[in-house]
Amino acid sequence: MSYFIDRRLLWRLPLLTLLFAVGLAFSQAVPAQADPDREASLAVPALDADTWRQVRSGEIGPNFRDSRADSTYNLVNASGENWRQLRNRWVSPFGLIAIGGMIVVIALFYLIIGRKDLSGPRTGRKLLRWPLLVRSIHWTVATLFIVLALTGLNLLYGKFVFRPLFGDAVWGAMISASKVSHNYLGPLFGILLIVLLARVLKHNWPKKHDLEWFKKGGGMVGKAHVDAGFANGGEKAWFWLLATVGLVVVVSGFVLDFPNYGQGRDTMQWANILHAVGALGLTAVAVGHIYIGTIGSEGSLEGMTTGYVDETWAKDHHNLWYEEVKDQAVPEQELSVGRPPPDDSEEAATRS
Repeated sequence: MSYFIDRRLLWRLPLLTLLFAVGLAFSQAVPAQADPDREASLAVPALDADTWRQVRSGEIGPNFRDSRADSTYNLVNASGENWRQLRNRWVSPFGLIAIGGMIVVIALFYLIIGRKDLSGPRTGRKLLRWPLLVRSIHWTVATLFIVLALTGLNLLYGKFVFRPLFGDAVWGAMISASKVSHNYLGPLFGILLIVLLARVLKHNWPKKHDLEWFKKGGGMVGKAHVDAGFANGGEKAWFWLLATVGLVVVVSGFVLDFPNYGQGRDTMQWANILHAVGALGLTAVAVGHIYIGTIGSEGSLEGMTTGYVDETWAKDHHNLWYEEVKDQAVPEQELSVGRPPPDDSEEAATRS
């Protein structure tokens, strides 16, 4: 008898399961057929113009808080829109004017005045100006600066240039690569920049003859020669620009790169504005620095590539420094065959 009871129970189990499934589906379908307007009216109170004005004003109330514990953020953060307007209406145009204007000025200067050539023939005797360590740090920092400048410009202006040309897929890949490169190379640049600034600080303290250098435009105003030590007035100005604005860019970049030290959203927005304005300004000035150090002045690039400069170049650009180290000049032939100069120490190269 128990055998037949068990068999009757077995065929009822699937039926009970089917009935349970049908009932569950029906129970879920009933709310779906409810009136959407009625559901919305029950879920949230009516939102009128006065409510949104309260939200935008920054009032903090139980209906405006977000889900985070002890949060003071309101539903609408008006400062975000202010940041966007400041970035789009002021920062972006400033960058185009600064960098574009510098390129135009340099092009006109080159076409009208041309390259600054040496005042006389080369003597063939060389002076050690930049030791290997300083040159290595300089070129590393310069390379990182160029990469960061290009990736930063792409993040700011790329969507207006590359997106129409190549489409969303290519532009998206460029933006992603730019963002990753910028975020990871930025801290390395900041550390090496500080090392470089500390390394050449002793040559960049302002002196009285620097003021005369600026008055005469580095020798372009009047016919008299302008005095300069190891670093002239323009080089010192570039150094202190990097030591002030450059460090602001570095610090603001660290704030943006590591948003896990308690800084709020408003702090990040201001850091972004300072970072962009400082970086765009430095990029514009760097264009001039690159021009003067390459095609703008004969013999300047040699000093940072080989470490040595010709006596004629030293007398033309840094006559006070030349007077101090002229007895250390060595024939170019000795350098070409790999013979070390009589005094290849860093103190001899940077004495001023």
